[in-house]
Amino acid sequence: MPLVRVTPFKEVLGCTLGARVENVNLAALDDDTWAAIERAFHEHALLVFPGQHLTPEAQESFARRFGEIEVLVEGKRSIAISNRGDEGQILREDSKFMKLLRGNEGWHTDSSYMPLAAKASVLSAQVLPPRGGETEWADMRAAYEALDPGLRARVDTLTARHSLFYSQARIGADAEVGDYYGFHAGDAPLRPLVKVHPVTGRRSLFIGRHACNIDGMTPRESEAFLDGLMDFACQAPRVYTHRWQPGDVAVWDNRCLLHRARPYDYTLPRVMTHTRVRGELPSELALETTS
Repeated sequence: MPLVRVTPFKEVLGCTLGARVENVNLAALDDDTWAAIERAFHEHALLVFPGQHLTPEAQESFARRFGEIEVLVEGKRSIAISNRGDEGQILREDSKFMKLLRGNEGWHTDSSYMPLAAKASVLSAQVLPPRGGETEWADMRAAYEALDPGLRARVDTLTARHSLFYSQARIGADAEVGDYYGFHAGDAPLRPLVKVHPVTGRRSLFIGRHACNIDGMTPRESEAFLDGLMDFACQAPRVYTHRWQPGDVAVWDNRCLLHRARPYDYTLPRVMTHTRVRGELPSELALETTS
């Protein structure tokens, strides 16, 4: 097999995160190829692999290289992120699942609302609309480093709750416990606003739409502070936008990136497959939570 080719997006687009990886077959990785991918993952935090066309089983096998897979819905380890139902029908925009998908259009990190946040996520594209439906990622390492020193010192001391109830309520999509993965009855987990990466040692902002109720602030003060921080963080050159092609696979580090889906014509099908890798103790365990 030819040598793995890693092209950082910084070289071609000027953004601080991400790389395109070619000359690999994710369905049949040898140890040397995996070692090159793992090094690139820690350096660039987002890797895009064109033309893979993975089966769900092959995607899960690739995801297991990064760690234990989260069981998401009804015992499934991979789920369809799609506006198309089980019988091929287009889901109504006011359906519960579509409201959850619309929530994904806000900047977030996966499973921060759970006691154990996600380590990594794998997403692959099967069916795409002709326009829209991109995915964007934002580099919270570079965002932290770009903060004014005084603000950086302040956020180093702050903690916030993370709640899927809160983030869905902000878009008018209230939910009941048990509706979907992540709506749990315990208190929202408490997390620092700054995360130290367990491998690289780099600091990054750990925020996103699920973050709320900073300790020591009123809810209104906390919301305004977090919104301002996220607006600052999610700007060029810290953002990469991916225009999907069928067969593309992306894997990213939830410990230092935010991501969001972009809108599209919801009368047209969009089918993606998502697999999520559980966080590791103690780096992804919340400071405080109740079950």
